[in-house]
Amino acid sequence: MTVVAAITGGIGSGKSLVYRLFLELGAFGIDCDVLSREAVRPCTRAWWLLIEHFGRDIVRRDLELDRKRLREIIVADSARRKYLEAVIHPEVMAMCRARIEAIKKIEPEAPLIVVDMPLLIEAGFMAEFDAVILVYVSEAEQLKRVMEREGIDERGARELIALQMPLDEKLKFADVVINNEGTIEETARQVRRAFHELIREGSGQKFKKRQLHT
Repeated sequence: MTVVAAITGGIGSGKSLVYRLFLELGAFGIDCDVLSREAVRPCTRAWWLLIEHFGRDIVRRDLELDRKRLREIIVADSARRKYLEAVIHPEVMAMCRARIEAIKKIEPEAPLIVVDMPLLIEAGFMAEFDAVILVYVSEAEQLKRVMEREGIDERGARELIALQMPLDEKLKFADVVINNEGTIEETARQVRRAFHELIREGSGQKFKKRQLHT
């Protein structure tokens, strides 16, 4: 039976690395960042709803959304951020379900599908999956990575991190925890263990909670 697991975490935690490592081991994958862009492509229902709410200024001359401008708005206004999420999350989940079904039809024997979904827990979609994989780093490490990656100061990094549930709070929702503070090799070792355990224990039921730290 195909196991469908969601990979989540926080900005700067390294979800993309873990997602890629699962794919290299043979898992099928769905990237919800890609789906979120598809959900708001020009002239879609979600695109129109966002323009009606946020105004013409969030649209570039090629009709694509100005993501930088949109991010500035939602960082400054939590109510408008919640509206954005309420529009996009259901669209992304519907597309995700369709892709899961497509994978199962194309490859009925696929042992594992991993879905990279940054806001899985915030959106309340945990029950959609057989297991939740959390990519974890400490608060200090997360802050450092966001500052380096975005080229911003500590205040700006904290504002971005605050848009998501703290990683320490997400721990209680996780079935598998990948600690991504070490080397790539250490993270890859944890991913290999998780890959084989998920396949071996997968039965369409929720997995016993366990932490796969090195």
